[in-house]
Amino acid sequence: MKAIFLFSLILFCASVHADEVARQADLIESKVIKWRHHLHQHPELSNREFETAKYVEKHLRNLGLDVQTGVAITGVVAVLDSGKPGPTVALRADMDALPVKELNDLPFKSTKTAEFEGNTVPVMHACGHDTHMAMLMGAAEILTGMKDKLKGKVKFIFQPAEEGAPRGERGGAEVMVEEGVLKKPDVDVIFGLHISANTDVGKVRYRHGGIMAAVDPFKIVIKGKQAHGAYPWKSVDPITTSAQVIMGLQTIVSRELRLLDDAAVITIGSIHGGNRSNIIPMEVTMVGTIRTLNEQARSHIYEALPRKVNSIAQSMRAEAELTLPLDYNYPITYNEPALMDKMLPSLIRTAGQENVINSKAVTGAEDFSFFQKEVPGIYLWVGGKPLDVSEADSPAHHTPEFYVEDSGMKLGVKLLANMTIDYMHAK
Repeated sequence: MKAIFLFSLILFCASVHADEVARQADLIESKVIKWRHHLHQHPELSNREFETAKYVEKHLRNLGLDVQTGVAITGVVAVLDSGKPGPTVALRADMDALPVKELNDLPFKSTKTAEFEGNTVPVMHACGHDTHMAMLMGAAEILTGMKDKLKGKVKFIFQPAEEGAPRGERGGAEVMVEEGVLKKPDVDVIFGLHISANTDVGKVRYRHGGIMAAVDPFKIVIKGKQAHGAYPWKSVDPITTSAQVIMGLQTIVSRELRLLDDAAVITIGSIHGGNRSNIIPMEVTMVGTIRTLNEQARSHIYEALPRKVNSIAQSMRAEAELTLPLDYNYPITYNEPALMDKMLPSLIRTAGQENVINSKAVTGAEDFSFFQKEVPGIYLWVGGKPLDVSEADSPAHHTPEFYVEDSGMKLGVKLLANMTIDYMHAK
């Protein structure tokens, strides 16, 4: 009887808190939109988010929070202490934009340029990170105003370089973790979300387990023997060998993995060799990427890739050099199933049962996974697609036409706030 009473009390409190969060989200929606528009008009590339960081920092300091800057170069971290015992919940938003020229005709359109790999390029928030920051700024304002309802601490993490650090640099979530962002106070759980141009405004997509793929770039160098193109029998042909390697790698996915469980991808994205039509070159270099959604598939490909590459090269009398991973890699963005079960009622209370979608995984990657590698975490997709636009007609992420509605952000603000409060009270 006592357990039933306590459970009923928790549900009642969660409902009351959700109502208050909804009221506050309505009140500050215009501010969230204003922040988003400013950030969209002033995008900055990875590890160069200096003005973006100042803008976020000013807001957090105005809330009276304890703020740390310069984390992983430009990251901003703030802590809200309720003064009561309880867990530490981390909330994360990414800050960087992309070297993309915006083609949308918006009053807050980006016309900014910046230096990228030695060239001056246009810059745009073509993946929605402007909305992520605005949503987290909104959640910070609501949670600060509801401090008396909290138990424990909230850590707001504004992360640079999610899209990848510039060549020759390091950055992003991995560096933030190395610099102790999940410590002092020690984080118990972390929540993050991504706006989706392919999901209707008002809906949220979740998944137990892997929701976004691990990414493991690799390089293969095939070495043979150079010869005149008219006399191929005098060569050890690295081009023909490379062709067989490319086809052979596809059989790892199609014939060695149990694709009923999770998809996997092996892609060769670049191949270079030779300089004339009548010369068989000495070597060919290929660069590719692996995407996996569970550790078993990832481990299998790590074993199978050198097996395939070396055996095919040997059969052609060539030599192969494999570098795996190449220069970086991301873990699987993995929603711990027990935690996902615990937080699912929060999603339903916030968005409504009909708007909470059990989603398929995607083979894109997210460095939020570095946080989840250290502590349990949940990553969600929040709808930003206008209701009168079909999914087929909605511009993709990372394109010049990328667009998401301002109205989609209110759900994200509420989700971040409600998941934080519900987790604290459940603990």
